[in-house]
Amino acid sequence: MEMINAVGRRKAAVARVYLMKGEGKITINGKDYREYFPKHVQLNITDPFETVNIQNGIYDLNINVDGGGFKGQSEAIRMGISRALVKLSEDFRKPLKTKKFLTRDSRVVERKKYGKPKARKSFQFSKR
Repeated sequence: MEMINAVGRRKAAVARVYLMKGEGKITINGKDYREYFPKHVQLNITDPFETVNIQNGIYDLNINVDGGGFKGQSEAIRMGISRALVKLSEDFRKPLKTKKFLTRDSRVVERKKYGKPKARKSFQFSKR
């Protein structure tokens, strides 16, 4: 099996995922994923494998991720892994699609407007 690559995006984060046969190592920007992410976000990385019932020790993942915070990055990685698994076997599409791992969540932060402290918040109105 050759290397399979896919791209995942979420908020401002972009993840490039490279999937290949191996012993189950997941490296993100040169670090192990348990080192890179906090405990509560690590499940996003392994969720696609659990959804399609693949043991975690079969494939190696080399991931480059850029932009955003750790939550957006982990969800971008989840989408990239899901897309790579679909390239591996088309049978994985249905379970991943039902969990919405293949859908790009396009919500991004609204820009700040001039004359306001935030995007929609206004200063206190004073009539007199």
